[in-house]
Amino acid sequence: MESFFKTLKVERIYQVRYASRAHARLDIVNWIEGFYNRTRLHSAIGYRTPVHLAQRLKAA
Repeated sequence: MESFFKTLKVERIYQVRYASRAHARLDIVNWIEGFYNRTRLHSAIGYRTPVHLAQRLKAA
């Protein structure tokens, strides 16, 4: 979890200035669902994306 929050802060939160808490929440959810889970490779799961791994596990 610490690694995730560091990545979130460095790659997203510190790069954007939010107008409101609601805008921040929406942007962070979009970042997690759009980039972190679908594009970014994770070393802990064999350099795959979480979505790819979940699809592979469902097919097995």
